Amino acid sequence: MSNVVSDLVKDVPIPRMFKVRQYFTTTRIAPEDIPGVIRSQLQEEKYTSQLKPGMRIAITVGSRQIANIIPITKTLVDFLKEKGCKPFIVAAMGSHGGATEEGQRGILANFGVTEESMGCPIKCHMDVVKIGVNEEGKDVLIGKDSAEADGIIVNCRVKPHTGFRGRYESGIMKMMTIGLGKQAGAQICHEEGFANMAKNIPLFGKAIIKNANILFAVATIENAYDETSRIVVVNHDEIEEVEPHLLEDAKRRMGKIYIPECDVLVVDEIGKNISGSGYDPNVTGNFVTPYASGGLKSQRTAVLDLSEGSHHSGCGLGMAHATTRRCMSKVDLDQTYPNLITSRILENARIPMIMKNDKEAIQVCIKACVGVNRDRIRIIRIINTLKLEHILLSEAYYDELRAHPIENLEIESEPRAMEFDQDGNLIDLEKIY
Repeated sequence: MSNVVSDLVKDVPIPRMFKVRQYFTTTRIAPEDIPGVIRSQLQEEKYTSQLKPGMRIAITVGSRQIANIIPITKTLVDFLKEKGCKPFIVAAMGSHGGATEEGQRGILANFGVTEESMGCPIKCHMDVVKIGVNEEGKDVLIGKDSAEADGIIVNCRVKPHTGFRGRYESGIMKMMTIGLGKQAGAQICHEEGFANMAKNIPLFGKAIIKNANILFAVATIENAYDETSRIVVVNHDEIEEVEPHLLEDAKRRMGKIYIPECDVLVVDEIGKNISGSGYDPNVTGNFVTPYASGGLKSQRTAVLDLSEGSHHSGCGLGMAHATTRRCMSKVDLDQTYPNLITSRILENARIPMIMKNDKEAIQVCIKACVGVNRDRIRIIRIINTLKLEHILLSEAYYDELRAHPIENLEIESEPRAMEFDQDGNLIDLEKIY
């Protein structure tokens, strides 16, 4: 970074920050109780009657950092083995992981999902086969490994999507359509853009239920603390009716920022493991399509780092206004571009201003704000969009919150200066607490 750029922002004052705690619904399933919750549902006759000894059954695992993915998936593997079946795991993540077998296997391994930990084979091949057409006559593709299985269990999480609104967003239908479809199937579904995703997700999903041997789904809903809150087993003939209700439940349980507006949002890290868009715009309000809305309203966003679990995918940087050299040094364009080309969301690959360090990234965002009170800049800082219990607010909010408290938000500290190390980077947020 040239001295000219640094000189332009070096005198921009950064306000003092104070800690607040946000309270959300705490309903959760303890990890040790997960096997029992799943098994109690799978014991129903409508599920056990579909499982025959010797059946080769594919279990999906996607690219998101789902809480308790190991005990959830291992319970399914063990249950199928007890029924005499031959389970295997398939990477159901569309074009993620650079749209390669190696990349997708690496994502699963990062979650701890390996052949050793699961006790079954893991297949990440990108080959697809056509299993039929949907009601509009478009080809329906799924991974060859899944198509050749005697049955498929859709193991997924249900949550609001980051780019569109509909009765089916991120969940069972999407896992079948985009996840099982690999890069080629995902590309067909995305051809009409996000304006038509609310139509196409169930259109392709229903065709997959009709033409592939989907047995049932195991759908997880998480609370705002990134914990397993609910697990529901849904039979193949119930998915179309039940999933919209699960989506509404997921919306009620998800995290948010209770402060509605700020001048600058500071996000410590983004990553594909955190959200398909790097960070969840349902929280931050930084949507890259006009087909979804909500979340925080801010003028500028500074993204400081890329999570290790993102596997060098820089998806999400396109929604930021400034980032750091540290963050950009971790981005691999070969890991970033395939997913964006497939989804047609090229905007999410735009490169923000790359500043020397955290301090300058924050300062340039402050300087670029317009129509604000520069003596009372309103900043919100979060770790990422999965960790929202503790956040930092700038001093401009302090007296306001003391005079007019917000329900479910508690002040936990006095304002103090942001702490930077000798390189100009912020001390980790979690260490502050």
